[in-house]
Amino acid sequence: MSREYHQTVYTPPEGAADLLLIRHGRTEAARPGESFPMLDGHGDPALHPEGEEQAVLVGERLKNDPISAIYVTTLRRTHQTAAPLAAHLGLTPKVEADLREVRLGDWDGGEYRIKAAEGAPEFKRAIERQEWGEIPNAETTAQLHARVRAGLLRIAAAHPNERVAVVVHGGVVGAAMALASGAQAFHFNGADNGSISRLVIRGETMWVKGFNDCAHLR
Repeated sequence: MSREYHQTVYTPPEGAADLLLIRHGRTEAARPGESFPMLDGHGDPALHPEGEEQAVLVGERLKNDPISAIYVTTLRRTHQTAAPLAAHLGLTPKVEADLREVRLGDWDGGEYRIKAAEGAPEFKRAIERQEWGEIPNAETTAQLHARVRAGLLRIAAAHPNERVAVVVHGGVVGAAMALASGAQAFHFNGADNGSISRLVIRGETMWVKGFNDCAHLR
């Protein structure tokens, strides 16, 4: 009988960390003339009830995964999103501050959403040039990418041969995917709330293995 050769199932290379990047759930709405609470220069809204439900669904999706650790950022929407999964797994989330959302300067606290909806010239330039720094007093795309890369590599170095859940922000998911793939800076912006993307990291090498998985939300 002749030998048979079947297609293989992907497994991360030896020593690599398998990171599930979860975008936090939907947050409360921005309103003209009001600001979200601020934390270290960042708007810090709470989850909307729909976002709380998305967090529950993320927890259900991943509760049987062999996850060794959960990471969140300094902002409460990531803590709230991680809570159901952390309860399932009996894990206490760790904070990685460098994975907090892009700092939006004068437009933080909710103003960015309003300016984007209005089609402000600075917003249009930011999109066209793929440069966060077009927003008044915001950090630059290069600054965001540098700290996101540093945060991801720290987590990966701490978890060789392990799967880790990392609850982050839309701008951070976009930056991470661009860094790993070599795509244009804003190519992966727009991941859905509650979505799961996947990066495998060994040393300083990153591989994109999934983006914007929302099957658990439908």
